[in-house]
Amino acid sequence: ELEQIVQGMSQRLTICLISAAVFGALGSSFVYGYNLSVVNAPAKHIKAFYNVTWLGRYKEPAKTETLTLLWSITVSIFAIGGLVGAFITSFLIKVLGRKGTLLANNSLAIISALLLALGEKAGSFEMLIIGRFIIGVDSGVSLSVLPMYLGEISPCEMRGSIGQFNSVFICLGVFFGQLFGLPEIFGHEDRWTFLFGFLAVPAILQLCVLPFLPESPRFLLIERRDEARAEKAFQAFLGKKDVSADLEEVHAESRAQNTLQVATPLELFQNRAVRWQIITIVVVMACYQLCGLNAIWYYTNGIFEEAGFHKSTIPYITLSTGGIETVAAVISGLVIERVGRKPLLIFGFCLIYSLPLSPCVCMCVCVSLSLSLSLSLCVCISLSLFISILAVIASFCSGPGGIPFILTGELFEQSYRPAAFMVAGGVNWLANFAVGLFFPFIQEFLQTYAFLVFDAVCVFGAVYLYIVLPETKNKTFVEISQSFAKMNKVSQEPDREMEEELSVKPGKCNTGPDCTAVENDRKDCNSIAKDGVVEMESSF
Repeated sequence: ELEQIVQGMSQRLTICLISAAVFGALGSSFVYGYNLSVVNAPAKHIKAFYNVTWLGRYKEPAKTETLTLLWSITVSIFAIGGLVGAFITSFLIKVLGRKGTLLANNSLAIISALLLALGEKAGSFEMLIIGRFIIGVDSGVSLSVLPMYLGEISPCEMRGSIGQFNSVFICLGVFFGQLFGLPEIFGHEDRWTFLFGFLAVPAILQLCVLPFLPESPRFLLIERRDEARAEKAFQAFLGKKDVSADLEEVHAESRAQNTLQVATPLELFQNRAVRWQIITIVVVMACYQLCGLNAIWYYTNGIFEEAGFHKSTIPYITLSTGGIETVAAVISGLVIERVGRKPLLIFGFCLIYSLPLSPCVCMCVCVSLSLSLSLSLCVCISLSLFISILAVIASFCSGPGGIPFILTGELFEQSYRPAAFMVAGGVNWLANFAVGLFFPFIQEFLQTYAFLVFDAVCVFGAVYLYIVLPETKNKTFVEISQSFAKMNKVSQEPDREMEEELSVKPGKCNTGPDCTAVENDRKDCNSIAKDGVVEMESSF
């Protein structure tokens, strides 16, 4: 069945569409994922560099508290930069468009790579901190713009699969960050700067390909009013000459909107027509970050070390986590159009921590009890810990790891979409920062039961999605908005008109294949009009 799905997708994919998905994600999502994991391997080398630099400046070694503070700033400022990037996205895409913003964003990645790679030679730890902030801004922009771009260029029946390229390349970025961090590659004290210099490579590759691909046809048609370029873009992405039906669908979406002006986040929150959409996005994005995966990623090495694995083998064990999440994301992308967004999200949240009878959770509970009772763990418990962590990561990447970004693009029509991504990005990065900041305190207070907090988040997310979220697969943006109309208590009259408009395909009429009567009526009307004109001329 999986082979049939792959064959079906390959028949509908065009070179232009797959190139936009691959190279768009390579210079955006991949960079974000890479920066999530790349700082773990060279941590001790970076701290040593900080200490040497401090000693050279102030003629005394840095205090432990000072080093800890500098390292914490280096790690956490990435999320602050991401928050800034999310907030400036709406302005950038209004001026530069979707594709233009992605291209301009590469300049930030290249500048950051230079600062991070040359900081050691310059003897400046400030360059590393500034570089981490800039690459955070880059990631904040790309995580908002890329899902928007992919959602707008994809055919309706493949929007989920194409959108999952975002998740797949995030996982690939995490994996390559772990791979390059091995001591045999760039994880050595003499080569750790190459880890950060590599950031320029995906940015340059995107700059080489993306300029030759079209802009989002929806952006061109609705916001730029350029139907000629929009038609060419649709033809390139969809691989067919007759795209009149696709153009009409975008025109219908444009007519369905209350305003053609791009809405602000404040207008988004004030508009009753999108009330439940924005609540849903806030909940999904918060659960995406607060389900506990970030805490596992941050403390994987410590967990494995406590479980009894030898310190020299931990980098290779950690590498397997990046591999399993990549495989899970790819499988999710292949089945999302068959299974749907809603089931994958609920299944993922339930399987992470929420269901007490889940084998994964049972193993986590056993490990927690073992950690409480003994400092050393037996081999079977160590293996169960390893397997449970892999299972949790796979569960996350099968649904919650990528679908929230797809939903953000699907639940809103064109004029609301930039503001929606700004809000979603803000929630995403604030929750990310909160986990990194507060989890150590939660862990200190609750000890081995710290992950029960994330259990509650997952349960809430699964229940909310089951009750509120409609399925969005194979639906147009107008149809998805109609799904929320009753919940938002807004009139559905415009939506009925829109259904009628969408049901009329170019070259056909509403009455079916036999249009003779309609055509005769039209001719009669024309003849009556002509007779009226003749009579008026005679009277004069």
